[in-house]
Amino acid sequence: MEATKAEEPFLRHVETDVLIPKMMREKAKELCAEKVTGFNHCCKETGFLMVFKCRDQNAALKECLTVHYRDSAFFEECKQEYIKEKLEYQRTGVAAKNRSQKLPTSM
Repeated sequence: MEATKAEEPFLRHVETDVLIPKMMREKAKELCAEKVTGFNHCCKETGFLMVFKCRDQNAALKECLTVHYRDSAFFEECKQEYIKEKLEYQRTGVAAKNRSQKLPTSM
């Protein structure tokens, strides 16, 4: 593990405090998909009264997301994925979100 730390590229403040947590939020929403769906369904069904009627769904969603946000192993996993994407971008000049969209023109 010590060797990995020495090989890791320097991460800027914005990467550790903004970009990696953003990745964590996106992944946590996927992991809590059932809770997200339940909350969204409740909000659509109740309209303006959602603040009062969807408290249980909102609490369950917040609890699920918070578990992931506070998980240091989850942060490390997202950090490693971010570093991998960053290095790939530096190598190719193609952002991760654009990489999957590139298809060969001749098929």
